Amino acid sequence: MESLKGKTRGEDLYEQVSAVIERRNLPWKETDAAHQELLYHSRVRWLSLGKVLQRVWELKEEISSFLELKEKSEEFPELIDENWLCDFAFAVDIFSHLNELNVKLQGKDQFVHNLYTNVTAFQSKLILFSRQISNKSFTHFPTLATQKEATRNTKKYCKSLDDLQREFCRRFTPAGVLSPAGVLSPAGVLSPAGVLSQDPDTAPQELHLELIDLQSDSASKENFKSLKLTDFYASLNKATFPNLRRLAQEMIVLFGSTYVCEQTFSVMNINKARHRSKLTNQHLRSILRIATTKLAPDFDALAKKGDQQHCSH
Repeated sequence: MESLKGKTRGEDLYEQVSAVIERRNLPWKETDAAHQELLYHSRVRWLSLGKVLQRVWELKEEISSFLELKEKSEEFPELIDENWLCDFAFAVDIFSHLNELNVKLQGKDQFVHNLYTNVTAFQSKLILFSRQISNKSFTHFPTLATQKEATRNTKKYCKSLDDLQREFCRRFTPAGVLSPAGVLSPAGVLSPAGVLSQDPDTAPQELHLELIDLQSDSASKENFKSLKLTDFYASLNKATFPNLRRLAQEMIVLFGSTYVCEQTFSVMNINKARHRSKLTNQHLRSILRIATTKLAPDFDALAKKGDQQHCSH
């Protein structure tokens, strides 16, 4: 089992355990479960936690059978505790919703207004969840709905959802600074419903005339719908829309999350392995630049600019 040290996959764990059981002639039987293994990782990441809980829930009967087989079931009384299983079901569902939010916050080209919209939408969902559960409706909690004890614990779950919603409000309060009264918010600058529909009187004075010109230009309206956000604002005339361009640049360059930084560190860790000891700092900089950029090099132009190769005689 030494090969299991460090990070490994569920498949590796399953194969190793199966081999040990066969060598020692221990009782082993196949099951009809949808999953034959647990998600295993020595470092469970936040994003995968909900998936792990879901997999454990789906295999709870098989886990109980295995513990009974090993005469260890008394050490895990929670698996037959209806209240504990009810709480576990609630955790499975709420982490599933959190995972969905987390996925929406990942990826490149995520502008701050997209992240702001997703977070505020999730806060509204938490309010909806709490209200529905208080009314003993588990529409968005399918796992919890299967538990008989769910209706008895609605107050506890509502409190958990309310606490989570307040924590989101506390942690994301700075986002509110981006949309003060009378100033175009990120959603206003970066969405057609905002910049093309904003009442100029409610915008800063330096944007009054530019907003009127933009909203009166049918070509600009079509460009906003057809072009990428960065391309649209880059296409605006610098002399005609200087303040709108400046405000859009201030919003677009904001980093809404640490995703890009974390991805870069992951690339670094993958390439900077102990078996590649000859890598220099210059090599690593070049690798990171190639891995993180979207620019496609013009090899023909680079070849023309390079030194001509001289054949040896």
